[in-house]
Amino acid sequence: MKYPGYQPTIGIEVHAVMKTKTKLFCGCPVVNPVHATPNTAICPVCTGIPGAMPVLNRKAVEQALRVSLALGCEINQTSIFARKSYFYPDLPKGYQISQYELPIAEHGVVKVNTSQGVKEIGITRAHIEEDTGKLQHRIIDGESVSLVDLNRSSAPLLEIVTEPDIHSVEEARAYAEMLIKILRYTGVNDGQLELGMLRIEPNVSLKKIGQDKLGDRTEVKNLNSVRSLERAITYELNRQYQILINGGKVKQQTVGWDEANQVTVPQRSKEDAEDYRYFPEPDLPPLVIDDVWLNKAIAELPELPFNKEQRFKNKFDIPDNIISWLVAEKERANFFEQTLASKTSLAPSMVASWISNDLNALLKNTKKSLSSVSAQSFANLLLLLSNKQIDRKNAKQILADYVEKDKSIETALQQENKKTDLSEKELQTIIQTILSNHPNEVEKFKEGNQATFNWFFGQIMQATKGKSNAQTIRKVLQAELNIN
Repeated sequence: MKYPGYQPTIGIEVHAVMKTKTKLFCGCPVVNPVHATPNTAICPVCTGIPGAMPVLNRKAVEQALRVSLALGCEINQTSIFARKSYFYPDLPKGYQISQYELPIAEHGVVKVNTSQGVKEIGITRAHIEEDTGKLQHRIIDGESVSLVDLNRSSAPLLEIVTEPDIHSVEEARAYAEMLIKILRYTGVNDGQLELGMLRIEPNVSLKKIGQDKLGDRTEVKNLNSVRSLERAITYELNRQYQILINGGKVKQQTVGWDEANQVTVPQRSKEDAEDYRYFPEPDLPPLVIDDVWLNKAIAELPELPFNKEQRFKNKFDIPDNIISWLVAEKERANFFEQTLASKTSLAPSMVASWISNDLNALLKNTKKSLSSVSAQSFANLLLLLSNKQIDRKNAKQILADYVEKDKSIETALQQENKKTDLSEKELQTIIQTILSNHPNEVEKFKEGNQATFNWFFGQIMQATKGKSNAQTIRKVLQAELNIN
Protein backbone atom coordinates (compact mmCIF):
# COMPACT_ATOMS: atom_id res chain seq x y z
CA MET A 1 0.00 0.00 0.00
CA LYS A 2 1.21 3.52 -0.80
CA TYR A 3 1.35 6.38 1.71
CA PRO A 4 1.59 9.58 -0.38
CA GLY A 5 4.08 11.99 1.11
CA TYR A 6 5.45 9.47 3.59
CA GLN A 7 7.93 6.61 3.59
CA PRO A 8 7.34 3.56 5.81
CA THR A 9 10.32 3.07 8.09
CA ILE A 10 10.62 -0.19 9.99
CA GLY A 11 13.25 -1.63 12.27
CA ILE A 12 12.90 -5.09 13.73
CA GLU A 13 14.03 -6.49 17.07
CA VAL A 14 14.12 -10.25 17.48
CA HIS A 15 14.57 -12.17 20.72
CA ALA A 16 15.77 -15.72 20.08
CA VAL A 17 15.99 -18.25 22.89
CA MET A 18 19.31 -20.02 22.34
CA LYS A 19 19.42 -23.83 22.31
CA THR A 20 21.51 -24.43 25.40
CA LYS A 21 20.78 -27.13 27.96
CA THR A 22 21.02 -24.70 30.89
CA LYS A 23 20.10 -21.08 31.51
CA LEU A 24 22.32 -18.08 30.94
CA PHE A 25 23.58 -17.58 34.50
CA CYS A 26 22.69 -20.79 36.37
CA GLY A 27 22.49 -24.56 35.99
CA CYS A 28 18.69 -24.78 35.69
CA PRO A 29 17.47 -26.49 32.50
CA VAL A 30 15.97 -24.43 29.68
CA VAL A 31 12.40 -25.71 29.33
CA ASN A 32 9.57 -24.72 27.05
CA PRO A 33 7.15 -22.67 29.20
CA VAL A 34 4.20 -23.89 27.13
CA HIS A 35 4.73 -27.53 28.12
CA ALA A 36 6.59 -27.51 31.44
CA THR A 37 4.93 -27.38 34.85
CA PRO A 38 5.27 -23.78 36.15
CA ASN A 39 8.14 -22.94 38.49
CA THR A 40 9.87 -26.31 38.29
CA ALA A 41 13.08 -25.17 36.56
CA ILE A 42 14.18 -22.46 39.01
CA CYS A 43 16.87 -21.76 41.60
CA PRO A 44 18.04 -18.81 43.76
CA VAL A 45 19.96 -17.29 40.82
CA CYS A 46 17.15 -17.15 38.26
CA THR A 47 14.55 -16.14 40.85
CA GLY A 48 16.63 -13.19 42.04
CA ILE A 49 17.30 -14.26 45.62
CA PRO A 50 19.68 -11.70 47.23
CA GLY A 51 23.25 -12.93 47.40
CA ALA A 52 22.92 -15.46 44.54
CA MET A 53 25.72 -14.94 42.02
CA PRO A 54 25.41 -15.33 38.22
CA VAL A 55 27.91 -17.45 36.25
CA LEU A 56 27.97 -16.99 32.45
CA ASN A 57 27.09 -19.97 30.22
CA ARG A 58 29.92 -20.49 27.70
CA LYS A 59 27.67 -22.38 25.25
CA ALA A 60 25.36 -19.38 25.03
CA VAL A 61 28.32 -17.17 24.13
CA GLU A 62 29.43 -19.64 21.44
CA GLN A 63 25.96 -19.65 19.89
CA ALA A 64 25.67 -15.87 20.02
CA LEU A 65 29.07 -15.60 18.37
CA ARG A 66 28.06 -18.02 15.60
CA VAL A 67 24.90 -16.07 14.74
CA SER A 68 26.71 -12.73 14.90
CA LEU A 69 29.26 -13.96 12.36
CA ALA A 70 26.47 -15.29 10.13
CA LEU A 71 24.92 -11.81 10.22
CA GLY A 72 28.20 -10.32 9.00
CA CYS A 73 28.72 -8.40 12.23
CA GLU A 74 31.91 -6.94 13.63
CA ILE A 75 32.74 -8.89 16.79
CA ASN A 76 33.67 -6.95 19.92
CA GLN A 77 36.23 -9.27 21.44
CA THR A 78 35.63 -7.56 24.77
CA SER A 79 32.00 -6.90 25.67
CA ILE A 80 30.30 -5.78 28.87
CA PHE A 81 27.16 -6.91 30.69
CA ALA A 82 24.88 -4.29 32.20
CA ARG A 83 21.85 -4.04 34.44
CA LYS A 84 18.72 -2.82 32.68
CA SER A 85 16.33 -1.63 35.38
CA TYR A 86 12.57 -1.84 35.08
CA PHE A 87 9.84 -3.15 37.30
CA TYR A 88 7.39 -5.83 36.20
CA PRO A 89 5.97 -8.73 38.20
CA ASP A 90 7.74 -11.29 35.97
CA LEU A 91 11.19 -9.73 36.53
CA PRO A 92 12.17 -10.96 40.00
CA LYS A 93 15.37 -8.92 40.45
CA GLY A 94 13.84 -5.65 39.29
CA TYR A 95 16.48 -5.54 36.55
CA GLN A 96 17.54 -7.63 33.59
CA ILE A 97 21.16 -8.55 32.88
CA SER A 98 21.80 -7.51 29.29
CA GLN A 99 24.43 -5.79 27.15
CA TYR A 100 24.21 -2.14 26.21
CA GLU A 101 27.14 0.14 25.40
CA LEU A 102 29.48 -2.66 24.34
CA PRO A 103 27.53 -5.66 22.96
CA ILE A 104 29.09 -8.82 21.56
CA ALA A 105 28.50 -7.73 17.94
CA GLU A 106 27.64 -4.65 15.84
CA HIS A 107 27.36 -3.38 12.26
CA GLY A 108 26.21 -6.40 10.27
CA VAL A 109 24.10 -6.87 7.16
CA VAL A 110 21.49 -9.40 6.01
CA LYS A 111 20.73 -9.88 2.31
CA VAL A 112 17.20 -10.86 1.30
CA ASN A 113 15.44 -11.50 -1.99
CA THR A 114 12.44 -9.29 -2.79
CA SER A 115 10.33 -8.60 -5.87
CA GLN A 116 12.54 -5.55 -6.41
CA GLY A 117 15.76 -7.56 -6.26
CA VAL A 118 18.27 -8.15 -3.49
CA LYS A 119 17.84 -5.88 -0.48
CA GLU A 120 20.52 -5.29 2.16
CA ILE A 121 19.26 -4.70 5.70
CA GLY A 122 21.71 -3.36 8.24
CA ILE A 123 22.13 -5.01 11.63
CA THR A 124 22.72 -2.44 14.38
CA ARG A 125 23.72 -4.88 17.08
CA ALA A 126 23.39 -8.38 18.49
CA HIS A 127 23.64 -8.80 22.23
CA ILE A 128 23.20 -11.44 24.91
CA GLU A 129 20.66 -11.05 27.68
CA GLU A 130 18.54 -13.08 30.07
CA ASP A 131 14.83 -13.66 29.54
CA THR A 132 12.13 -12.60 31.97
CA GLY A 133 9.48 -14.82 33.55
CA LYS A 134 5.97 -15.11 32.21
CA LEU A 135 2.62 -13.91 33.57
CA GLN A 136 -0.47 -16.08 33.32
CA HIS A 137 -3.82 -14.33 33.67
CA ARG A 138 -6.65 -16.53 34.94
CA ILE A 139 -10.05 -16.54 36.63
CA ILE A 140 -9.93 -18.39 39.97
CA ASP A 141 -13.00 -18.60 42.18
CA GLY A 142 -14.61 -15.87 40.11
CA GLU A 143 -11.73 -13.43 40.51
CA SER A 144 -9.15 -12.28 37.96
CA VAL A 145 -5.63 -13.15 39.10
CA SER A 146 -2.16 -12.99 37.59
CA LEU A 147 0.24 -15.85 38.28
CA VAL A 148 4.00 -15.75 37.71
CA ASP A 149 5.89 -18.64 36.09
CA LEU A 150 9.67 -18.17 36.42
CA ASN A 151 10.71 -21.21 34.36
CA ARG A 152 11.66 -18.84 31.54
CA SER A 153 13.51 -16.42 33.82
CA SER A 154 17.21 -16.23 32.87
CA ALA A 155 16.81 -18.36 29.73
CA PRO A 156 19.57 -17.30 27.29
CA LEU A 157 18.39 -14.75 24.72
CA LEU A 158 20.11 -13.29 21.71
CA GLU A 159 18.57 -9.96 20.75
CA ILE A 160 19.14 -8.89 17.14
CA VAL A 161 18.30 -5.31 16.18
CA THR A 162 18.16 -3.95 12.62
CA GLU A 163 18.72 -0.47 11.30
CA PRO A 164 15.50 1.29 10.15
CA ASP A 165 16.25 0.03 6.64
CA ILE A 166 12.98 -1.80 5.98
CA HIS A 167 10.45 0.15 3.92
CA SER A 168 7.66 -2.30 3.13
CA VAL A 169 5.74 -5.23 4.54
CA GLU A 170 7.34 -7.45 1.87
CA GLU A 171 10.83 -6.51 3.04
CA ALA A 172 9.86 -7.11 6.67
CA ARG A 173 8.61 -10.59 5.85
CA ALA A 174 11.70 -11.39 3.75
CA TYR A 175 13.99 -10.30 6.59
CA ALA A 176 12.10 -12.32 9.21
CA GLU A 177 12.14 -15.45 7.05
CA MET A 178 15.85 -15.08 6.27
CA LEU A 179 16.73 -14.51 9.92
CA ILE A 180 14.81 -17.65 10.90
CA LYS A 181 16.79 -19.59 8.28
CA ILE A 182 20.08 -18.22 9.65
CA LEU A 183 19.13 -19.20 13.21
CA ARG A 184 18.25 -22.71 12.04
CA TYR A 185 21.39 -23.13 9.91
CA THR A 186 23.61 -22.11 12.80
CA GLY A 187 21.79 -24.49 15.15
CA VAL A 188 20.91 -21.73 17.62
CA ASN A 189 17.10 -21.64 17.38
CA ASP A 190 14.45 -23.72 15.58
CA GLY A 191 12.33 -20.70 14.65
CA GLN A 192 9.33 -21.89 16.69
CA LEU A 193 7.50 -18.58 17.01
CA GLU A 194 4.27 -20.28 18.01
CA LEU A 195 5.99 -21.74 21.12
CA GLY A 196 7.52 -18.42 22.18
CA MET A 197 11.08 -19.54 21.45
CA LEU A 198 11.43 -16.67 18.98
CA ARG A 199 9.70 -13.31 19.38
CA ILE A 200 9.54 -10.57 16.74
CA GLU A 201 9.00 -6.91 17.62
CA PRO A 202 8.83 -4.35 14.77
CA ASN A 203 9.28 -0.63 15.35
CA VAL A 204 6.95 1.08 12.87
CA SER A 205 6.86 4.71 11.76
CA LEU A 206 6.16 6.95 8.77
CA LYS A 207 8.86 9.44 7.76
CA LYS A 208 7.81 12.54 5.87
CA ILE A 209 9.48 12.49 2.47
CA GLY A 210 12.09 15.22 2.18
CA GLN A 211 12.91 15.22 5.88
CA ASP A 212 15.80 13.39 7.54
CA LYS A 213 14.09 13.00 10.89
CA LEU A 214 12.28 9.72 11.42
CA GLY A 215 8.65 9.77 12.48
CA ASP A 216 7.48 8.86 15.97
CA ARG A 217 7.32 5.10 16.25
CA THR A 218 5.31 2.38 17.87
CA GLU A 219 6.80 -0.96 18.89
CA VAL A 220 4.59 -4.01 18.44
CA LYS A 221 5.53 -6.54 21.13
CA ASN A 222 5.94 -10.30 21.03
CA LEU A 223 4.56 -11.30 17.64
CA ASN A 224 4.48 -15.08 17.27
CA SER A 225 4.20 -15.61 13.51
CA VAL A 226 5.43 -14.05 10.29
CA ARG A 227 1.81 -13.57 9.21
CA SER A 228 1.10 -11.61 12.40
CA LEU A 229 4.18 -9.51 11.64
CA GLU A 230 2.78 -8.62 8.21
CA ARG A 231 -0.68 -7.82 9.53
CA ALA A 232 0.51 -5.81 12.52
CA ILE A 233 2.84 -3.65 10.41
CA THR A 234 0.13 -3.08 7.81
CA TYR A 235 -2.37 -2.06 10.49
CA GLU A 236 0.08 0.29 12.21
CA LEU A 237 1.12 2.00 8.96
CA ASN A 238 -2.51 2.55 8.01
CA ARG A 239 -3.39 3.80 11.49
CA GLN A 240 -0.45 6.20 11.65
CA TYR A 241 -1.09 7.48 8.14
CA GLN A 242 -4.68 8.40 8.99
CA ILE A 243 -3.47 10.29 12.09
CA LEU A 244 -0.82 12.21 10.14
CA ILE A 245 -2.97 13.24 7.16
CA ASN A 246 -5.60 14.48 9.61
CA GLY A 247 -3.05 16.74 11.30
CA GLY A 248 -2.51 14.59 14.38
CA LYS A 249 0.64 13.36 16.07
CA VAL A 250 1.60 9.71 16.46
CA LYS A 251 2.16 8.79 20.10
CA GLN A 252 5.40 6.95 20.75
CA GLN A 253 4.30 3.82 22.60
CA THR A 254 4.46 0.09 22.93
CA VAL A 255 1.46 -1.79 21.57
CA GLY A 256 0.28 -5.38 21.53
CA TRP A 257 -1.29 -7.23 18.62
CA ASP A 258 -4.86 -8.47 19.05
CA GLU A 259 -4.97 -11.41 16.64
CA ALA A 260 -8.70 -11.99 17.07
CA ASN A 261 -9.67 -8.42 16.14
CA GLN A 262 -6.68 -7.69 13.86
CA VAL A 263 -5.81 -4.44 15.66
CA THR A 264 -2.98 -3.11 17.83
CA VAL A 265 -3.73 -2.34 21.47
CA PRO A 266 -1.81 0.36 23.45
CA GLN A 267 0.21 -1.03 26.36
CA ARG A 268 2.51 1.66 27.69
CA SER A 269 4.60 4.66 26.70
CA LYS A 270 7.69 3.64 24.73
CA GLU A 271 10.81 3.79 26.89
CA ASP A 272 14.08 5.33 25.77
CA ALA A 273 17.47 4.02 26.87
CA GLU A 274 17.78 6.51 29.72
CA ASP A 275 14.57 5.17 31.24
CA TYR A 276 16.30 1.87 31.94
CA ARG A 277 19.15 3.42 33.98
CA TYR A 278 21.81 1.09 32.53
CA PHE A 279 25.00 0.55 34.52
CA PRO A 280 27.72 -2.17 34.33
CA GLU A 281 26.83 -5.48 35.99
CA PRO A 282 29.13 -5.65 39.05
CA ASP A 283 28.87 -9.44 39.45
CA LEU A 284 30.14 -10.33 35.95
CA PRO A 285 33.59 -9.57 34.52
CA PRO A 286 33.98 -8.36 30.92
CA LEU A 287 33.40 -11.09 28.33
CA VAL A 288 36.67 -11.63 26.41
CA ILE A 289 36.72 -13.62 23.14
CA ASP A 290 40.31 -14.36 22.20
CA ASP A 291 41.61 -14.92 18.64
CA VAL A 292 41.59 -18.72 18.98
CA TRP A 293 37.93 -18.76 20.01
CA LEU A 294 36.93 -16.30 17.28
CA ASN A 295 38.85 -18.10 14.49
CA LYS A 296 37.35 -21.45 15.50
CA ALA A 297 33.85 -19.97 15.26
CA ILE A 298 34.62 -18.52 11.82
CA ALA A 299 35.98 -21.86 10.56
CA GLU A 300 32.88 -23.77 11.74
CA LEU A 301 30.37 -21.44 10.07
CA PRO A 302 28.18 -23.38 7.57
CA GLU A 303 27.18 -22.25 4.09
CA LEU A 304 24.56 -19.62 4.86
CA PRO A 305 21.01 -19.75 3.49
CA PHE A 306 21.21 -16.67 1.23
CA ASN A 307 24.38 -18.01 -0.42
CA LYS A 308 22.87 -21.49 -0.78
CA GLU A 309 19.70 -20.01 -2.25
CA GLN A 310 21.67 -18.03 -4.84
CA ARG A 311 23.76 -21.11 -5.69
CA PHE A 312 20.64 -23.20 -6.23
CA LYS A 313 19.11 -20.50 -8.44
CA ASN A 314 22.23 -20.32 -10.58
CA LYS A 315 22.68 -24.09 -10.80
CA PHE A 316 19.19 -25.59 -11.01
CA ASP A 317 16.16 -24.87 -13.18
CA ILE A 318 13.70 -24.89 -10.27
CA PRO A 319 11.01 -22.29 -9.38
CA ASP A 320 12.18 -19.71 -6.84
CA ASN A 321 9.44 -20.59 -4.34
CA ILE A 322 10.52 -24.26 -4.31
CA ILE A 323 14.16 -23.24 -3.84
CA SER A 324 13.17 -20.99 -0.96
CA TRP A 325 11.25 -23.89 0.61
CA LEU A 326 14.18 -26.30 0.19
CA VAL A 327 16.67 -23.87 1.67
CA ALA A 328 14.43 -22.98 4.64
CA GLU A 329 15.75 -26.08 6.44
CA LYS A 330 19.42 -27.07 6.26
CA GLU A 331 18.53 -30.78 6.53
CA ARG A 332 16.07 -30.40 3.65
CA ALA A 333 18.58 -28.64 1.38
CA ASN A 334 21.25 -31.23 2.21
CA PHE A 335 18.86 -34.11 1.46
CA PHE A 336 18.08 -32.58 -1.95
CA GLU A 337 21.77 -32.36 -2.82
CA GLN A 338 22.52 -35.84 -1.45
CA THR A 339 19.75 -37.31 -3.61
CA LEU A 340 21.19 -35.66 -6.72
CA ALA A 341 24.70 -36.81 -5.82
CA SER A 342 23.47 -40.41 -5.46
CA LYS A 343 22.11 -40.52 -9.01
CA THR A 344 23.59 -37.76 -11.16
CA SER A 345 21.26 -38.53 -14.08
CA LEU A 346 18.22 -37.41 -12.10
CA ALA A 347 16.61 -34.10 -13.09
CA PRO A 348 16.90 -31.57 -10.22
CA SER A 349 13.39 -30.30 -10.92
CA MET A 350 11.99 -33.81 -10.54
CA VAL A 351 13.83 -34.41 -7.27
CA ALA A 352 12.71 -31.05 -5.86
CA SER A 353 9.11 -31.71 -6.86
CA TRP A 354 8.99 -35.13 -5.19
CA ILE A 355 10.62 -33.84 -1.99
CA SER A 356 8.32 -30.81 -1.70
CA ASN A 357 5.12 -32.66 -2.58
CA ASP A 358 4.86 -36.44 -2.12
CA LEU A 359 7.66 -37.00 0.39
CA ASN A 360 6.81 -33.91 2.45
CA ALA A 361 3.13 -34.94 2.64
CA LEU A 362 4.05 -38.46 3.81
CA LEU A 363 6.40 -37.15 6.49
CA LYS A 364 3.72 -34.77 7.78
CA ASN A 365 1.09 -37.52 7.90
CA THR A 366 3.38 -39.95 9.72
CA LYS A 367 5.00 -37.24 11.86
CA LYS A 368 8.40 -38.55 10.87
CA SER A 369 11.49 -36.45 10.22
CA LEU A 370 13.51 -36.30 7.02
CA SER A 371 16.36 -38.05 8.82
CA SER A 372 14.30 -41.28 8.67
CA VAL A 373 14.62 -41.32 4.86
CA SER A 374 17.75 -42.48 3.04
CA ALA A 375 18.74 -40.15 0.21
CA GLN A 376 20.28 -43.14 -1.59
CA SER A 377 17.04 -45.17 -1.44
CA PHE A 378 14.98 -42.15 -2.45
CA ALA A 379 17.29 -41.60 -5.43
CA ASN A 380 16.99 -45.29 -6.43
CA LEU A 381 13.21 -44.98 -6.48
CA LEU A 382 13.23 -41.79 -8.57
CA LEU A 383 15.68 -43.38 -11.01
CA LEU A 384 13.25 -46.26 -11.61
CA LEU A 385 10.54 -43.71 -12.33
CA SER A 386 12.80 -41.61 -14.51
CA ASN A 387 13.77 -44.68 -16.58
CA LYS A 388 10.07 -45.62 -16.87
CA GLN A 389 10.62 -48.92 -15.11
CA ILE A 390 7.71 -47.95 -12.85
CA ASP A 391 4.96 -45.38 -13.28
CA ARG A 392 4.06 -42.52 -10.96
CA LYS A 393 1.29 -44.48 -9.28
CA ASN A 394 3.68 -47.33 -8.47
CA ALA A 395 6.34 -44.88 -7.27
CA LYS A 396 3.92 -43.16 -4.87
CA GLN A 397 2.83 -46.50 -3.41
CA ILE A 398 6.41 -47.72 -3.01
CA LEU A 399 7.38 -44.47 -1.30
CA ALA A 400 4.36 -44.72 1.01
CA ASP A 401 5.31 -48.29 1.97
CA TYR A 402 8.87 -47.13 2.62
CA VAL A 403 7.91 -44.17 4.82
CA GLU A 404 4.76 -45.50 6.52
CA LYS A 405 5.64 -49.19 6.91
CA ASP A 406 9.45 -48.99 7.03
CA LYS A 407 9.79 -51.33 4.06
CA SER A 408 12.94 -51.08 1.99
CA ILE A 409 12.55 -49.62 -1.49
CA GLU A 410 13.57 -53.00 -2.94
CA THR A 411 10.97 -54.95 -0.90
CA ALA A 412 8.23 -52.45 -1.69
CA LEU A 413 9.13 -52.64 -5.39
CA GLN A 414 8.95 -56.44 -5.42
CA GLN A 415 5.57 -56.40 -3.72
CA GLU A 416 4.28 -53.74 -6.08
CA ASN A 417 5.41 -55.80 -9.09
CA LYS A 418 3.47 -58.80 -7.78
CA LYS A 419 0.24 -56.83 -7.71
CA THR A 420 -0.32 -57.32 -11.44
CA ASP A 421 -3.39 -59.40 -12.30
CA LEU A 422 -2.36 -59.77 -15.94
CA SER A 423 0.02 -62.36 -17.30
CA GLU A 424 2.44 -61.40 -20.04
CA LYS A 425 0.24 -63.31 -22.50
CA GLU A 426 -2.87 -61.33 -21.48
CA LEU A 427 -0.90 -58.11 -21.66
CA GLN A 428 0.42 -59.09 -25.09
CA THR A 429 -3.15 -59.49 -26.38
CA ILE A 430 -4.12 -56.00 -25.11
CA ILE A 431 -1.03 -54.41 -26.64
CA GLN A 432 -1.56 -56.11 -30.00
CA THR A 433 -5.14 -54.80 -30.05
CA ILE A 434 -3.99 -51.24 -29.31
CA LEU A 435 -1.30 -51.38 -32.00
CA SER A 436 -3.72 -52.73 -34.61
CA ASN A 437 -6.24 -50.00 -33.77
CA HIS A 438 -3.63 -47.27 -34.27
CA PRO A 439 -1.72 -48.06 -37.50
CA ASN A 440 -0.84 -44.42 -38.13
CA GLU A 441 0.93 -44.14 -34.77
CA VAL A 442 2.79 -47.41 -35.44
CA GLU A 443 3.96 -46.00 -38.75
CA LYS A 444 5.11 -42.78 -37.05
CA PHE A 445 7.14 -44.82 -34.59
CA LYS A 446 8.78 -46.81 -37.39
CA GLU A 447 9.68 -43.48 -39.07
CA GLY A 448 11.62 -42.49 -35.98
CA ASN A 449 9.09 -40.61 -33.84
CA GLN A 450 10.23 -41.85 -30.40
CA ALA A 451 7.53 -39.87 -28.58
CA THR A 452 4.97 -42.30 -30.01
CA PHE A 453 6.35 -45.04 -27.74
CA ASN A 454 5.37 -43.00 -24.66
CA TRP A 455 1.95 -42.39 -26.21
CA PHE A 456 1.41 -46.13 -26.59
CA PHE A 457 2.66 -46.64 -23.06
CA GLY A 458 -0.02 -44.27 -21.76
CA GLN A 459 -2.75 -46.00 -23.80
CA ILE A 460 -1.74 -49.36 -22.36
CA MET A 461 -1.68 -48.06 -18.77
CA GLN A 462 -5.17 -46.69 -19.29
CA ALA A 463 -6.43 -49.94 -20.84
CA THR A 464 -5.02 -52.14 -18.07
CA LYS A 465 -6.26 -49.81 -15.28
CA GLY A 466 -3.13 -50.36 -13.25
CA LYS A 467 -3.31 -54.16 -13.42
CA SER A 468 0.19 -54.44 -14.83
CA ASN A 469 3.43 -52.82 -13.75
CA ALA A 470 5.32 -50.43 -15.96
CA GLN A 471 8.39 -52.66 -16.29
CA THR A 472 6.37 -55.52 -17.79
CA ILE A 473 4.47 -53.18 -20.11
CA ARG A 474 7.71 -51.77 -21.41
CA LYS A 475 9.13 -55.26 -22.01
CA VAL A 476 6.11 -56.53 -23.98
CA LEU A 477 5.62 -53.27 -25.92
CA GLN A 478 9.26 -53.28 -27.01
CA ALA A 479 8.88 -56.87 -28.20
CA GLU A 480 5.74 -56.07 -30.22
CA LEU A 481 7.41 -53.06 -31.85
CA ASN A 482 10.52 -55.13 -32.61
CA ILE A 483 12.78 -52.97 -30.46
CA ASN A 484 16.02 -54.80 -29.73
